[in-house]
Amino acid sequence: MKIAVVGAGSMGCIYATFMAEAGHEVWTVDTWQDHIDAVRANGLRLEGASGDRTVAVQATTDATEVGTCDLVIIATKAMHVEQAAKSALALAGDDTDIVTIQNGLGSADKVAALIDRGRLAIGVAEGFGASMKGPGHAHHNGMKLIRLGNRNAKVNAELEKVAMVWADAGFNVKTFDDIDQLIWEKLICNVCYSGTSTITEWTIAEILGDEDAWRVASGCAAEAYAVAKARGIHLDYDDPVAHVHEFGSKLGAAQTSMLLDVLNGRRCEIDAINGAIPPAGAEVGVPTPYNEVVTSIIRAKEVRLGLR
Repeated sequence: MKIAVVGAGSMGCIYATFMAEAGHEVWTVDTWQDHIDAVRANGLRLEGASGDRTVAVQATTDATEVGTCDLVIIATKAMHVEQAAKSALALAGDDTDIVTIQNGLGSADKVAALIDRGRLAIGVAEGFGASMKGPGHAHHNGMKLIRLGNRNAKVNAELEKVAMVWADAGFNVKTFDDIDQLIWEKLICNVCYSGTSTITEWTIAEILGDEDAWRVASGCAAEAYAVAKARGIHLDYDDPVAHVHEFGSKLGAAQTSMLLDVLNGRRCEIDAINGAIPPAGAEVGVPTPYNEVVTSIIRAKEVRLGLR
């Protein structure tokens, strides 16, 4: 297959590496010129839980160089997904399958508004702990699961075919009818730790070990859970605080991707994570003061750092 990964950050590099190793023609498309130049010159290096190797992939900053693909994976951060979808227009034909994988809420709707081929799937990635070590070099701590679901439709033969491509490339992948459940279950964990860690600049273990930080983090999670239930989202647990505590206890000294973005001088995904909870809560009459305050503090922090 001919596969394009739009957004060759840490997660995009993982997808590209595994797909290339499976024998597919892989193109990485990204706006980071130094990164693209490094991949062109030396290949794409991925190290971590899956080993340490360098693979040859095509790399470009101009999607029009690629041509029509069989599969397009949009792997940008949430705030860049609209621009990525515009780039992906040059890659998508009538038979192209598109998978968009972002944290938070709203990304799939933005992609669908620009690329509506009736073959748009939403992905939820779990347990990768990915980061960039430098241009052309990514790292990951694990690779638990890729969950796939159709937007506004149940699992069908086309989605199963896409899932098989991922599985054959070495990913643990499962398909689900209720993609909204998957999005919200991950979002609740994200709002718990992402915002609080970005304010405190602490690891997840440090948040769990501090009474005040944990009050804020668990308060964000409890609000997100209440919003999800009010919106009719099915969730597989009844105690959100216990759930996010158990989730976080497995991650130890990990830093969240939101914190890493800010520490590395990049704008973070606050608007799609903690910042998505207040408007979603307002629609169903659920107050969300923890998430409102956390979001405002991080937006102000980004302004101070010149990131917003």
